[in-house]
Amino acid sequence: MSSLPHKLIIIAAPSGAGKTSIVKHLLATLPHELGFSVSCATRTPRAQEKHGTDYYFISAEEFTQRVSAGEFAEWEMVYEGKYYGTLRSELERIWNLRQTPLLDIDVKGGLRIKEQYPQSLSIFIEPPSLAILRERLAARGTETDASLQMRLAKANEECSYRDQFDHIIINDQLSEACARVLQLVRDYLSR
Repeated sequence: MSSLPHKLIIIAAPSGAGKTSIVKHLLATLPHELGFSVSCATRTPRAQEKHGTDYYFISAEEFTQRVSAGEFAEWEMVYEGKYYGTLRSELERIWNLRQTPLLDIDVKGGLRIKEQYPQSLSIFIEPPSLAILRERLAARGTETDASLQMRLAKANEECSYRDQFDHIIINDQLSEACARVLQLVRDYLSR
């Protein structure tokens, strides 16, 4: 495996499509090859989420200061007042461990990373339908009616970008989606 240019894997999807479950499967299966890129977020942590493991939870003020300092490889206001971003230092940390960064990222952020790192592998995880996505989001028990509608509207928009990714995987059955993504990642890492 060539060290230049650095490899990078982007997993992007609308909220609730299953990207985090797929990313966890990849990390469990390829723990020495992949390093999870911890994103920054200005939102409040959900139950079980840990600072520095799931996200770097920072204030909006600190986030905008880091944007001004050019510390982000990409950043986006994903939902009103809620910023997410990938720190350049996080990618460097993983490359320094001789691993490939694995990004669990929003769709527009994934496309921004793809622009900067065209050698990356980008995979779009698509829900089988918006109706099924609605069921998945509702089953989380974390959404109000208003936030559910907002996420579904955003998902509809995000799915319009799917063809800009290297691969599209429809997550109808999680085990099958995990197997297909794992094969794509193994093929990419072996080049």
